[in-house]
Amino acid sequence: MTFAAIYPLYVNKVIKKGRTEEELLRVIRWLTGYTKAQLDRHIAKQSTFATFFEKAKLNPNAAKITGVICGYRVEEIENPLTQKTRYLDKIVDELARGKKIESIMRS
Repeated sequence: MTFAAIYPLYVNKVIKKGRTEEELLRVIRWLTGYTKAQLDRHIAKQSTFATFFEKAKLNPNAAKITGVICGYRVEEIENPLTQKTRYLDKIVDELARGKKIESIMRS
């Protein structure tokens, strides 16, 4: 699965709930450490989630992302790639639900 295939779904999800793509980019950049240009390159290159997260500098506070996503507690997921992907899913869900950006970024 590629990040480029999922990104538009994330955008649609947050926009439908009254948030903006800029807010989405802000939380993705917080999680991954990527710049907007780096995210655009991953989309253009059709990077898989493995490549996307392999090159990311995961925020140290990412481990504070907890809760259930897709029926699994993110803090208990053992596969590192799956956990990082679920971290991303979780923060997108939080954004769509109207949570404050500062809370999403665990600051």
